[in-house]
Amino acid sequence: MPLLTTGKPFIRDLEKYGALGVYAPLEGGFEGRYQRRLRATGYYSLHLTARGLGDVAAYLTGVHGVRPPHLGKKNIAQSAAVGPVYYVPAIALSQLETLPSTAKGLVLWIIEGMILSNQEIEYLVNLPKQEPRLKVVLELGGERYFRWQPLQDVIRAA
Repeated sequence: MPLLTTGKPFIRDLEKYGALGVYAPLEGGFEGRYQRRLRATGYYSLHLTARGLGDVAAYLTGVHGVRPPHLGKKNIAQSAAVGPVYYVPAIALSQLETLPSTAKGLVLWIIEGMILSNQEIEYLVNLPKQEPRLKVVLELGGERYFRWQPLQDVIRAA
């Protein structure tokens, strides 16, 4: 287990492939080191969890409707019984617009990625091709050491 790592191969592969699948030790700590290396090279990161993403394409790149929990209170004869719909801007694109001009790009670091379907993972593989300043790191499970592979290889293996 190396105590000091430069992270250069990780950053080089992220820039080359655009989307990486990551396997990290369950006790944690390693992903924080690589996130620090990304920040040091000029990337900004956005941390998300795959649970509760819903429609990945709509959440990341499209305006989508959200209904907050109604907490047991219902409107009678005024609107839908489940509550109003609030429209939220695309999270990834709105973050890209607010990046400083000196930034290399935005890294979406998504944890618990093992629950995503192959179609959703394929969308994440193609997302950096649509928007080159956007990179994706998807945590896919635990491992004894920190390792990564191109996300497109994960789809081929499945």
